Amino acid sequence: MTKKKTLTILVNILFIFLALIIFLPMAWMLVNSLKTNQELFRNSLALPAVPQFINWVNAWNKGLYKYFGNSLIVSGCSLAGILILSSLLAYGLTRFNAKGSNVIFLIVLGGMALSEQVALVPLYKILKAIHVYNTYFAVILPYIAFRIPFTVFLMRSYFIAIPKELEEAAVVDGYNSLQIFQKIIVPISKPIFASCAIVCLNHVWNEFLFANVFLESKELMTIPIGLMTFKGDLRADYTVMLAGIIIASLPMIVLFLCMSKQFVRGLTAGAVKG
Repeated sequence: MTKKKTLTILVNILFIFLALIIFLPMAWMLVNSLKTNQELFRNSLALPAVPQFINWVNAWNKGLYKYFGNSLIVSGCSLAGILILSSLLAYGLTRFNAKGSNVIFLIVLGGMALSEQVALVPLYKILKAIHVYNTYFAVILPYIAFRIPFTVFLMRSYFIAIPKELEEAAVVDGYNSLQIFQKIIVPISKPIFASCAIVCLNHVWNEFLFANVFLESKELMTIPIGLMTFKGDLRADYTVMLAGIIIASLPMIVLFLCMSKQFVRGLTAGAVKG
């Protein structure tokens, strides 16, 4: 056996091991979401005697549908703001030779070093002062602000590699900068938009800290906070909670499966071309 073939086998074994580390907890949650609480406590590794699909229905009816809707609103608005602002900023930094553009880029990247926990108290006071505390905007605005630096970093690397000859030809045809961005840059940048969308949406969908601090009303709670309400003061229905976690995870899993090719292409292109 050649050295190269041995290395390939070892790498494949490592990847299989890593895949199992990710898959086994998900399988455990799925199996136990179909049990009764008694079965869960008796043996959490055994298969359910009779699959309790009613747990999924109970989780949905217990209020998960409301939290799911709130998460869709918050995530959709946040993602739109992140992609629009980041793409415009990244395009401007790569195409307009303005003085101080490199300084602006460094300042934007500096946002990646700012911890969300450190900014918690100042953000709380700011949101109170502008009267958006305990509203959707109380989480949407911080989500947009904290995800822009990383998104700009990825998009800038991708935009740099786009040939400027395409834009020069468009200028000859009478296009202005905004039209060039809309009709040329955006269509050929779908991979990086998909990559940024998945990364940012995964963060926003599962974010707990800001949602826990900035949202008080139960009517506005997102899924991570809403799932906490499944645990009562004296009793917790763990199988229903697990069912709720599975339902909450499905949108991100489906999204990644649908956009996995674009996701990989966008990240690899941005990393190499930058």
